[in-house]
Amino acid sequence: MKTRNLGNTGIKVSEVGFGAWQLGNQRDWGTMTNEEAIYLVDQAMDMGCNFFDTAPNYGSGKSEELLGKAFKGKRDRVVISSKCGHHSNDEQSFEPEKLILSVEDSLRRLNTEYLDSLLLHNPSFSSLNGDSPQFEVLEKLKKQGKIRAYGASVDTGKEMGELLNKTGSQIIEVMFNLFHQEPASAMKSAHKQGVGVIVKVPLDSGWLTGKYDAKSTFSGIRSRWTENEIRRRGTLVERVRRILGDDTSMVQAALQYILSREAVSTVIPGARNIHQLNQNIFASEGSLPLKVMKELEDLWDEEIMGSKLSW
Repeated sequence: MKTRNLGNTGIKVSEVGFGAWQLGNQRDWGTMTNEEAIYLVDQAMDMGCNFFDTAPNYGSGKSEELLGKAFKGKRDRVVISSKCGHHSNDEQSFEPEKLILSVEDSLRRLNTEYLDSLLLHNPSFSSLNGDSPQFEVLEKLKKQGKIRAYGASVDTGKEMGELLNKTGSQIIEVMFNLFHQEPASAMKSAHKQGVGVIVKVPLDSGWLTGKYDAKSTFSGIRSRWTENEIRRRGTLVERVRRILGDDTSMVQAALQYILSREAVSTVIPGARNIHQLNQNIFASEGSLPLKVMKELEDLWDEEIMGSKLSW
């Protein structure tokens, strides 16, 4: 597993991390026993993954609890990034007092004295400035030694620009994948400023695994897509498959496309089983041919950029 710098934080991270939204989250991801979850985390660590992304509302706190158990006696081997603002009871509140309590609860569940990274979890645009009470809380927590670095998890390049221009964020987590490349320019700016970039939703909520098509139906959180959006994504997946050919893993290609950008510190796909974990981890072992990279960039430019897909 290759490692990269998490911006100028001094923290080294595996370029393929572990998105832990699925741990303990039966509502959105289906059944996974506690033992299976901990085993999956152990295997990820054994394969060189050291970066783990979680949040209080993932599985109503269960994700953090399971990671805390998996990391027992191994804290020095992992980099833990969690969030605040979306709470374990599904409440969304960025009130300073609640953010502080949220972090204390995260530390308890994760069985650690500090977080390597703390991110505001999709806060309002108006709070993305260094004078906001939310960023005052983050700075206070850093001075107390409860977090090593901070920033926010956002969806767009515009939000990234606000963070870069108006806050002391050392880390930004942003949505970026083959079908959502709008933040690319802001990611380059972050890199120039020494800000670490974590890429979330790298497989477009499962579409870039190749397992969905225009006829797929969805339940749970994925039921948010309209029939038209499903048909459009299905057509785009077919285009990606033609570009890659039948012998290339779409998962690994989608991750390698992201990792080809030097601005990216780490990418955090989720995994429900060992097969999916292996697919994710092995993306670190290769790279895409330049011709394929160009065709995938053209797909964004010609088919998506002017009429963005909804998340």
